[in-house]
Amino acid sequence: MKKILTVGLFGLIVLAQANPGYGAGFLIYEHGAAAMAMAGAFVSVANDPSAIWHNPAGIAFLKGTQFSLGTTLIWSGASLRLPNWPVPGERNWDQVEQMFYPSNFYFTQSLSQRVTLGFGFFSPFGLGAEWSAENPLRYLGYKDDMKTFFFNPTVAFKLSDQFSFGLGFSYIYSTVLFKLVELADLTDFGAGVYDIPASMEGNADSFNFNAGLLYRGDQVNFGVSFRSAFNLKYSGDLTLDTSAIPAPLKPFFPTTAKGETTFKFPGILSFGFSVNASKKLLLSADANYVIWSRFDKYVVTFDNPELAQLDIEENFKDSWTFRGGLQYKATEKLALRGGFLYDLTPQPADTMDPLLPDADRYAFTLGFGYTIGKFILDVTYHHEVFSERTAPNRYIYQFANINLGEGIYKTTADLLGISLSFVF
Repeated sequence: MKKILTVGLFGLIVLAQANPGYGAGFLIYEHGAAAMAMAGAFVSVANDPSAIWHNPAGIAFLKGTQFSLGTTLIWSGASLRLPNWPVPGERNWDQVEQMFYPSNFYFTQSLSQRVTLGFGFFSPFGLGAEWSAENPLRYLGYKDDMKTFFFNPTVAFKLSDQFSFGLGFSYIYSTVLFKLVELADLTDFGAGVYDIPASMEGNADSFNFNAGLLYRGDQVNFGVSFRSAFNLKYSGDLTLDTSAIPAPLKPFFPTTAKGETTFKFPGILSFGFSVNASKKLLLSADANYVIWSRFDKYVVTFDNPELAQLDIEENFKDSWTFRGGLQYKATEKLALRGGFLYDLTPQPADTMDPLLPDADRYAFTLGFGYTIGKFILDVTYHHEVFSERTAPNRYIYQFANINLGEGIYKTTADLLGISLSFVF
Protein backbone atom coordinates (compact mmCIF):
# COMPACT_ATOMS: atom_id res chain seq x y z
CA MET A 1 0.00 0.00 0.00
CA LYS A 2 2.94 2.35 0.62
CA LYS A 3 3.93 1.93 -3.02
CA ILE A 4 0.40 2.51 -4.22
CA LEU A 5 0.10 5.87 -2.45
CA THR A 6 3.68 7.15 -2.72
CA VAL A 7 3.10 9.64 -5.55
CA GLY A 8 0.18 11.34 -3.87
CA LEU A 9 1.62 11.46 -0.38
CA PHE A 10 4.65 13.24 -1.78
CA GLY A 11 2.33 16.24 -1.92
CA LEU A 12 2.54 16.55 1.84
CA ILE A 13 5.94 18.15 1.34
CA VAL A 14 4.11 21.47 1.21
CA LEU A 15 2.15 20.86 4.41
CA ALA A 16 2.58 24.37 5.79
CA GLN A 17 3.89 26.46 2.95
CA ALA A 18 1.92 29.38 1.60
CA ASN A 19 1.25 31.57 -1.35
CA PRO A 20 3.81 34.28 -2.05
CA GLY A 21 3.14 37.91 -2.86
CA TYR A 22 3.72 39.38 0.57
CA GLY A 23 7.37 38.69 1.38
CA ALA A 24 10.13 36.30 0.40
CA GLY A 25 9.29 32.68 1.14
CA PHE A 26 6.09 32.84 3.20
CA LEU A 27 6.87 35.93 5.28
CA ILE A 28 4.27 38.71 5.49
CA TYR A 29 5.88 42.05 6.43
CA GLU A 30 2.89 44.42 6.19
CA HIS A 31 1.65 45.08 9.75
CA GLY A 32 0.84 48.79 9.88
CA ALA A 33 -0.41 51.02 7.06
CA ALA A 34 1.94 53.97 7.72
CA ALA A 35 5.04 51.76 7.60
CA MET A 36 3.62 49.84 4.64
CA ALA A 37 3.22 53.10 2.69
CA MET A 38 6.98 53.65 3.07
CA ALA A 39 7.61 50.11 1.71
CA GLY A 40 8.34 48.90 5.24
CA ALA A 41 11.43 51.15 5.61
CA PHE A 42 10.47 51.85 9.22
CA VAL A 43 13.16 50.44 11.52
CA SER A 44 14.71 53.87 12.17
CA VAL A 45 11.37 55.73 11.98
CA ALA A 46 9.31 53.55 14.38
CA ASN A 47 7.09 56.45 15.41
CA ASP A 48 3.76 54.69 15.86
CA PRO A 49 2.62 51.56 17.77
CA SER A 50 3.48 49.25 14.83
CA ALA A 51 7.07 49.72 16.01
CA ILE A 52 6.35 46.64 18.13
CA TRP A 53 6.75 44.66 14.89
CA HIS A 54 9.37 46.82 13.13
CA ASN A 55 11.59 47.96 16.01
CA PRO A 56 10.32 47.73 19.62
CA ALA A 57 12.75 50.44 20.76
CA GLY A 58 10.56 52.99 18.98
CA ILE A 59 7.69 52.79 21.46
CA ALA A 60 9.94 54.37 24.12
CA PHE A 61 9.32 57.72 22.38
CA LEU A 62 5.52 57.33 22.25
CA LYS A 63 3.63 59.45 24.78
CA GLY A 64 0.51 58.66 26.75
CA THR A 65 -1.81 55.87 25.65
CA GLN A 66 -2.01 54.79 22.02
CA PHE A 67 -4.11 52.18 20.23
CA SER A 68 -3.88 51.06 16.63
CA LEU A 69 -6.16 48.67 14.76
CA GLY A 70 -5.58 47.69 11.15
CA THR A 71 -5.75 45.13 8.40
CA THR A 72 -4.13 44.41 5.05
CA LEU A 73 -6.39 43.21 2.23
CA ILE A 74 -4.38 41.04 -0.15
CA TRP A 75 -5.29 39.89 -3.66
CA SER A 76 -2.82 37.85 -5.66
CA GLY A 77 -2.91 36.38 -9.13
CA ALA A 78 -0.67 33.60 -10.37
CA SER A 79 -0.57 31.68 -13.62
CA LEU A 80 1.13 28.41 -14.47
CA ARG A 81 2.14 27.25 -17.93
CA LEU A 82 3.23 23.63 -18.52
CA PRO A 83 4.97 23.86 -21.93
CA ASN A 84 5.89 20.14 -22.10
CA TRP A 85 2.51 18.76 -21.02
CA PRO A 86 1.20 16.37 -23.73
CA VAL A 87 -2.42 17.60 -23.59
CA PRO A 88 -2.56 21.14 -25.08
CA GLY A 89 -5.80 22.02 -23.31
CA GLU A 90 -4.20 21.33 -19.92
CA ARG A 91 -1.08 23.45 -20.28
CA ASN A 92 -2.35 26.78 -18.87
CA TRP A 93 -3.80 27.27 -15.40
CA ASP A 94 -4.75 30.27 -13.28
CA GLN A 95 -4.74 30.29 -9.52
CA VAL A 96 -8.18 30.51 -7.90
CA GLU A 97 -8.86 34.13 -6.89
CA GLN A 98 -8.81 34.67 -3.14
CA MET A 99 -8.61 37.57 -0.72
CA PHE A 100 -6.72 37.48 2.58
CA TYR A 101 -6.79 40.01 5.39
CA PRO A 102 -4.07 39.52 8.02
CA SER A 103 -4.94 42.01 10.75
CA ASN A 104 -3.07 43.74 13.52
CA PHE A 105 -3.66 45.41 16.86
CA TYR A 106 -1.21 47.47 18.90
CA PHE A 107 -1.35 49.15 22.31
CA THR A 108 1.28 51.28 24.04
CA GLN A 109 1.29 52.96 27.44
CA SER A 110 4.04 55.22 28.74
CA LEU A 111 4.65 54.57 32.43
CA SER A 112 7.18 57.37 32.87
CA GLN A 113 9.53 59.56 30.86
CA ARG A 114 11.79 56.52 30.42
CA VAL A 115 9.60 53.38 30.32
CA THR A 116 6.82 52.36 27.90
CA LEU A 117 4.86 49.12 27.76
CA GLY A 118 3.27 47.72 24.63
CA PHE A 119 1.35 44.80 23.18
CA GLY A 120 1.09 43.70 19.56
CA PHE A 121 -1.00 41.15 17.67
CA PHE A 122 -0.16 40.30 14.04
CA SER A 123 0.27 37.39 11.59
CA PRO A 124 3.71 37.50 9.93
CA PHE A 125 3.84 34.05 8.30
CA GLY A 126 1.20 32.34 6.19
CA LEU A 127 -1.71 32.90 3.83
CA GLY A 128 -2.59 30.32 1.20
CA ALA A 129 -2.94 29.20 -2.38
CA GLU A 130 -5.58 27.32 -4.37
CA TRP A 131 -5.59 25.83 -7.87
CA SER A 132 -8.12 23.73 -9.70
CA ALA A 133 -8.28 20.21 -8.30
CA GLU A 134 -8.15 19.02 -11.94
CA ASN A 135 -4.74 20.48 -12.78
CA PRO A 136 -1.93 17.98 -13.64
CA LEU A 137 0.09 18.96 -10.53
CA ARG A 138 -2.74 18.18 -8.13
CA TYR A 139 -0.66 15.36 -6.64
CA LEU A 140 1.70 17.99 -5.22
CA GLY A 141 -1.26 19.78 -3.65
CA TYR A 142 -3.93 22.14 -4.90
CA LYS A 143 -4.91 24.09 -1.76
CA ASP A 144 -3.32 25.19 1.47
CA ASP A 145 -4.08 27.71 4.19
CA MET A 146 -1.55 28.41 6.93
CA LYS A 147 -1.91 31.12 9.55
CA THR A 148 0.32 32.25 12.39
CA PHE A 149 -0.86 34.50 15.23
CA PHE A 150 1.69 36.38 17.32
CA PHE A 151 0.84 37.79 20.77
CA ASN A 152 3.74 40.11 21.53
CA PRO A 153 4.03 41.98 24.88
CA THR A 154 6.88 44.51 24.78
CA VAL A 155 8.77 46.93 27.01
CA ALA A 156 11.02 49.80 25.89
CA PHE A 157 13.42 52.06 27.78
CA LYS A 158 14.80 55.49 26.91
CA LEU A 159 18.48 55.23 27.77
CA SER A 160 18.89 58.93 27.00
CA ASP A 161 17.00 61.62 25.10
CA GLN A 162 18.26 60.07 21.87
CA PHE A 163 18.85 56.34 22.54
CA SER A 164 16.27 53.67 23.34
CA PHE A 165 16.11 49.90 23.74
CA GLY A 166 13.13 47.58 23.34
CA LEU A 167 12.49 43.93 24.13
CA GLY A 168 9.50 41.67 23.55
CA PHE A 169 8.40 38.05 23.72
CA SER A 170 5.78 36.35 21.55
CA TYR A 171 3.47 33.43 22.02
CA ILE A 172 2.80 31.97 18.56
CA TYR A 173 -0.19 29.88 17.56
CA SER A 174 -0.55 28.43 14.07
CA THR A 175 -3.14 26.48 12.09
CA VAL A 176 -2.78 24.68 8.77
CA LEU A 177 -5.10 23.16 6.16
CA PHE A 178 -3.74 21.24 3.20
CA LYS A 179 -5.49 19.46 0.30
CA LEU A 180 -4.12 17.27 -2.45
CA VAL A 181 -5.11 14.30 -4.61
CA GLU A 182 -3.61 10.88 -3.96
CA LEU A 183 -2.91 8.56 -6.88
CA ALA A 184 -3.83 4.90 -6.31
CA ASP A 185 -2.53 2.55 -9.00
CA LEU A 186 -4.51 -0.70 -8.70
CA THR A 187 -3.67 -2.21 -12.09
CA ASP A 188 -1.81 -5.05 -10.35
CA PHE A 189 -5.09 -5.94 -8.65
CA GLY A 190 -7.10 -6.03 -11.87
CA ALA A 191 -8.52 -2.55 -11.31
CA GLY A 192 -7.53 0.87 -12.70
CA VAL A 193 -5.85 4.06 -11.52
CA TYR A 194 -7.85 6.22 -9.12
CA ASP A 195 -7.63 9.71 -7.69
CA ILE A 196 -8.20 9.85 -3.94
CA PRO A 197 -8.89 13.30 -2.46
CA ALA A 198 -6.95 13.88 0.74
CA SER A 199 -6.83 16.67 3.30
CA MET A 200 -4.91 17.42 6.45
CA GLU A 201 -5.63 19.88 9.24
CA GLY A 202 -3.34 20.63 12.14
CA ASN A 203 -2.00 23.19 14.57
CA ALA A 204 1.08 24.08 16.58
CA ASP A 205 2.43 26.67 19.00
CA SER A 206 5.79 28.12 19.99
CA PHE A 207 7.61 31.17 21.40
CA ASN A 208 10.19 33.69 20.18
CA PHE A 209 11.58 37.09 21.15
CA ASN A 210 12.32 40.43 19.48
CA ALA A 211 14.63 43.29 20.42
CA GLY A 212 15.73 46.62 18.99
CA LEU A 213 17.90 49.70 19.39
CA LEU A 214 17.09 53.18 18.12
CA TYR A 215 19.03 56.43 17.85
CA ARG A 216 16.83 59.43 17.12
CA GLY A 217 18.77 62.62 16.31
CA ASP A 218 17.72 66.05 15.14
CA GLN A 219 18.25 65.11 11.49
CA VAL A 220 19.63 61.55 11.29
CA ASN A 221 18.16 58.37 12.80
CA PHE A 222 19.55 54.84 13.03
CA GLY A 223 17.85 51.61 14.08
CA VAL A 224 18.48 47.90 14.31
CA SER A 225 16.05 45.16 15.28
CA PHE A 226 16.05 41.39 15.54
CA ARG A 227 13.23 38.86 15.68
CA SER A 228 14.39 35.39 16.65
CA ALA A 229 13.88 32.14 14.78
CA PHE A 230 11.45 29.54 16.09
CA ASN A 231 10.13 26.05 15.35
CA LEU A 232 6.54 24.90 14.99
CA LYS A 233 5.76 21.22 15.49
CA TYR A 234 2.54 20.66 13.57
CA SER A 235 0.30 17.73 14.37
CA GLY A 236 -2.99 16.96 12.71
CA ASP A 237 -5.39 14.55 11.07
CA LEU A 238 -5.04 13.19 7.55
CA THR A 239 -8.30 12.12 5.87
CA LEU A 240 -8.49 10.11 2.63
CA ASP A 241 -11.69 9.86 0.58
CA THR A 242 -11.69 6.29 -0.80
CA SER A 243 -15.21 6.39 -2.25
CA ALA A 244 -13.82 5.88 -5.79
CA ILE A 245 -12.01 2.65 -4.86
CA PRO A 246 -13.78 -0.61 -5.79
CA ALA A 247 -15.61 -1.98 -2.76
CA PRO A 248 -13.58 -5.25 -2.43
CA LEU A 249 -10.33 -3.24 -2.16
CA LYS A 250 -11.49 -0.52 0.24
CA PRO A 251 -10.61 -2.47 3.42
CA PHE A 252 -6.95 -2.39 2.36
CA PHE A 253 -6.81 1.42 2.23
CA PRO A 254 -6.29 3.66 5.25
CA THR A 255 -8.86 6.43 5.53
CA THR A 256 -7.41 8.38 8.47
CA ALA A 257 -4.06 8.92 10.11
CA LYS A 258 -2.30 11.36 12.38
CA GLY A 259 0.71 13.19 11.03
CA GLU A 260 3.51 15.31 12.48
CA THR A 261 6.23 17.56 11.12
CA THR A 262 8.42 20.36 12.45
CA PHE A 263 8.99 23.54 10.47
CA LYS A 264 11.92 25.84 11.15
CA PHE A 265 10.96 29.49 10.73
CA PRO A 266 13.60 32.15 10.10
CA GLY A 267 15.11 34.86 12.26
CA ILE A 268 14.99 38.42 10.87
CA LEU A 269 17.77 40.99 11.34
CA SER A 270 16.89 44.52 10.16
CA PHE A 271 18.90 47.70 9.77
CA GLY A 272 17.43 51.16 9.20
CA PHE A 273 18.61 54.67 8.42
CA SER A 274 16.54 57.81 7.93
CA VAL A 275 17.14 61.50 7.53
CA ASN A 276 14.95 64.54 8.06
CA ALA A 277 15.81 66.24 4.77
CA SER A 278 13.66 69.21 5.76
CA LYS A 279 10.93 70.04 8.24
CA LYS A 280 8.44 68.40 5.90
CA LEU A 281 10.41 65.64 4.16
CA LEU A 282 11.61 62.37 5.74
CA LEU A 283 13.65 59.82 3.77
CA SER A 284 14.28 56.28 5.02
CA ALA A 285 16.03 53.08 3.95
CA ASP A 286 16.04 49.56 5.45
CA ALA A 287 17.71 46.24 4.79
CA ASN A 288 16.26 42.97 6.14
CA TYR A 289 18.44 39.87 6.40
CA VAL A 290 16.18 36.82 6.73
CA ILE A 291 17.81 33.63 7.97
CA TRP A 292 15.90 31.23 5.74
CA SER A 293 18.77 28.69 5.61
CA ARG A 294 17.26 27.11 8.75
CA PHE A 295 14.53 25.79 6.45
CA ASP A 296 16.76 23.11 4.94
CA LYS A 297 14.58 20.01 5.33
CA TYR A 298 11.80 18.49 7.37
CA VAL A 299 10.37 15.06 8.07
CA VAL A 300 6.69 14.06 7.94
CA THR A 301 5.70 11.02 9.99
CA PHE A 302 2.36 9.19 10.33
CA ASP A 303 1.03 6.91 13.04
CA ASN A 304 -0.35 4.54 10.37
CA PRO A 305 2.39 2.10 9.25
CA GLU A 306 0.81 1.93 5.78
CA LEU A 307 1.98 5.50 5.15
CA ALA A 308 5.67 6.04 4.57
CA GLN A 309 7.77 8.63 6.39
CA LEU A 310 8.81 11.52 4.16
CA ASP A 311 12.22 13.22 4.35
CA ILE A 312 11.92 16.45 2.38
CA GLU A 313 14.77 18.65 1.19
CA GLU A 314 14.00 22.39 0.89
CA ASN A 315 17.48 23.97 0.86
CA PHE A 316 16.34 27.56 1.31
CA LYS A 317 19.12 30.15 1.48
CA ASP A 318 19.41 33.33 3.52
CA SER A 319 18.01 36.32 1.66
CA TRP A 320 17.92 40.13 1.66
CA THR A 321 15.14 42.65 1.20
CA PHE A 322 15.96 46.30 0.44
CA ARG A 323 13.44 49.04 1.17
CA GLY A 324 13.27 52.78 0.60
CA GLY A 325 10.54 55.18 1.66
CA LEU A 326 9.61 58.81 2.06
CA GLN A 327 7.09 60.90 3.93
CA TYR A 328 6.09 64.46 3.05
CA LYS A 329 4.07 66.51 5.52
CA ALA A 330 1.82 68.42 3.16
CA THR A 331 -0.03 70.05 6.08
CA GLU A 332 -0.16 69.61 9.85
CA LYS A 333 -2.90 67.02 9.32
CA LEU A 334 -1.91 65.33 6.05
CA ALA A 335 1.17 63.17 5.44
CA LEU A 336 1.89 61.76 1.97
CA ARG A 337 4.02 58.63 1.67
CA GLY A 338 5.64 56.41 -0.95
CA GLY A 339 8.23 53.68 -1.27
CA PHE A 340 9.95 50.95 -3.26
CA LEU A 341 11.28 47.53 -2.26
CA TYR A 342 13.27 44.74 -3.87
CA ASP A 343 12.91 41.29 -2.32
CA LEU A 344 15.21 38.36 -3.13
CA THR A 345 13.72 34.89 -2.95
CA PRO A 346 15.32 32.31 -0.64
CA GLN A 347 13.83 29.39 -2.57
CA PRO A 348 15.82 27.31 -5.09
CA ALA A 349 13.98 26.60 -8.34
CA ASP A 350 14.23 22.85 -7.64
CA THR A 351 11.94 23.12 -4.61
CA MET A 352 9.28 25.30 -6.23
CA ASP A 353 5.78 23.92 -6.73
CA PRO A 354 2.23 25.28 -7.25
CA LEU A 355 1.72 26.10 -3.57
CA LEU A 356 4.95 28.08 -3.23
CA PRO A 357 6.21 29.33 -6.61
CA ASP A 358 8.42 32.02 -5.14
CA ALA A 359 10.63 34.44 -7.10
CA ASP A 360 12.49 37.72 -6.78
CA ARG A 361 10.03 40.58 -6.71
CA TYR A 362 9.75 44.36 -6.53
CA ALA A 363 6.96 46.57 -5.25
CA PHE A 364 5.79 50.19 -5.31
CA THR A 365 3.79 51.72 -2.47
CA LEU A 366 1.69 54.88 -2.08
CA GLY A 367 -0.30 56.11 0.88
CA PHE A 368 -1.34 58.87 3.21
CA GLY A 369 -2.00 59.59 6.85
CA TYR A 370 -4.67 62.02 8.04
CA THR A 371 -5.03 63.28 11.61
CA ILE A 372 -8.39 64.34 13.03
CA GLY A 373 -8.01 65.36 16.65
CA LYS A 374 -6.87 62.28 18.53
CA PHE A 375 -7.55 59.95 15.59
CA ILE A 376 -5.14 59.05 12.79
CA LEU A 377 -6.24 57.29 9.62
CA ASP A 378 -3.52 55.65 7.48
CA VAL A 379 -4.24 54.14 4.06
CA THR A 380 -1.80 52.44 1.69
CA TYR A 381 -1.77 50.75 -1.71
CA HIS A 382 1.00 48.27 -2.53
CA HIS A 383 1.58 46.67 -5.96
CA GLU A 384 4.03 43.78 -6.27
CA VAL A 385 5.44 42.06 -9.36
CA PHE A 386 7.34 38.75 -9.37
CA SER A 387 9.99 37.73 -11.86
CA GLU A 388 8.84 35.01 -14.24
CA ARG A 389 10.43 31.76 -13.11
CA THR A 390 10.66 28.17 -14.38
CA ALA A 391 10.39 25.27 -11.95
CA PRO A 392 10.78 21.49 -12.38
CA ASN A 393 7.83 21.01 -9.96
CA ARG A 394 9.63 18.26 -8.03
CA TYR A 395 10.18 16.25 -11.25
CA ILE A 396 7.00 14.23 -10.67
CA TYR A 397 6.48 13.65 -14.42
CA GLN A 398 9.97 12.87 -15.67
CA PHE A 399 9.78 10.96 -18.96
CA ALA A 400 13.19 10.03 -20.39
CA ASN A 401 14.95 13.39 -20.75
CA ILE A 402 11.73 15.40 -20.80
CA ASN A 403 10.18 16.87 -17.66
CA LEU A 404 6.47 16.92 -18.50
CA GLY A 405 5.72 18.76 -15.24
CA GLU A 406 8.07 21.67 -15.83
CA GLY A 407 6.17 24.89 -15.20
CA ILE A 408 6.57 28.60 -15.80
CA TYR A 409 5.07 30.83 -13.09
CA LYS A 410 4.00 34.47 -13.26
CA THR A 411 2.62 36.23 -10.18
CA THR A 412 1.42 39.68 -9.14
CA ALA A 413 -0.13 40.91 -5.91
CA ASP A 414 -2.09 43.95 -4.78
CA LEU A 415 -2.38 44.97 -1.15
CA LEU A 416 -4.52 47.61 0.55
CA GLY A 417 -3.53 48.55 4.09
CA ILE A 418 -5.76 50.46 6.52
CA SER A 419 -4.96 51.47 10.09
CA LEU A 420 -6.90 53.59 12.56
CA SER A 421 -4.98 54.88 15.57
CA PHE A 422 -6.08 56.66 18.75
CA VAL A 423 -3.73 58.84 20.80
CA PHE A 424 -4.76 59.84 24.36
